Amino acid sequence: MELKQYWSIVRKRLWLIALLVIVSGTATGLYSYLYADKQYEASTKLVVNQKKEASALSAQLELAAINSNIELIKTYKEIIKTPRIMDKVAAQYPDIGLTSDQLIRKVSVSAVNDTQVMSVTAGDVSYVQAAKIVNAVSKVFQQEVPLILQVDNVSILNEASLKAKPAPVSPKPNLNIAISLVLSLMIGLGITFLIDYLDDTIKTEEDVAEVFGVRALTLIPRMKTSDIETVREKRGLTTMVKRGERNVELDA
Repeated sequence: MELKQYWSIVRKRLWLIALLVIVSGTATGLYSYLYADKQYEASTKLVVNQKKEASALSAQLELAAINSNIELIKTYKEIIKTPRIMDKVAAQYPDIGLTSDQLIRKVSVSAVNDTQVMSVTAGDVSYVQAAKIVNAVSKVFQQEVPLILQVDNVSILNEASLKAKPAPVSPKPNLNIAISLVLSLMIGLGITFLIDYLDDTIKTEEDVAEVFGVRALTLIPRMKTSDIETVREKRGLTTMVKRGERNVELDA
C-alpha cells in the first residue's frame, strides 16, 4: 500500500480521529485541573558519618571510612522502611494518625549521588502532614540506629519546614494532556485502519480485479452536487440559445 492510500484512509475518517483527540484532551484537562487530588512532598536529609576519635586518622583510613558509610546507606534505606522503625513512629507521634503500613507506603528513601547523604521523602495530599511524617521518621531512625547496628553515625542535616508552601508535585496537567493527546491520536489511527481492514465492500479498480479476476473496462465517476448544478446551468443556457435562434430574423 502506497503512502497516498494510507492518507486516503485517514482522510476519510479524519473527523473521527479529531473527535477522539478533542474529547480525550478536554476530559484529561478537566480531570487534572478540577478533580484530581493534589499531592505534595516533603523531605529531610540525613548524613552518615563516623564520629572521629581523638587520634588523627590517616587519609587512607578516612577514605575507607567514607566508602564504608556510603555502603551503609544501602542498609539504612532498607531499615527505615521496616515495622521496627515505623511502629516507633506511629507510637511516638500519634497526632500523625497513620499506621505502620501506611507510613511505609508514604515514605521513600534515596541516596544523594553516591555521597554520604541520604534523602527521606514523604508524600501526602497535605504538605504539612507530609512534613510531619518525614520529620518524625528521620528522628526515630536516628534514635534507633545505635540500638540496631551498635553504631552512632547518623545525623539530621535539615528537617522539612512546616511553614513552606511548595507547589504540588502531581498532577501535572500539561504533561497529562500531552500524553492523552498522543494516545488518543494513536487509538484513532488504529480504529481508522481497523475499520478500513474490516470493510470488504468494492470501491476501486483493484478491488474489482481482486474479487472477480477481471479488469474494469470503464468507470463511472462520482459527481459532486456543484458539478451537477454546473451541468444543469450549461444545459439551460444551451436551450435558451437554441430557442433564440428560431426567433432571429434577417433583414434583406
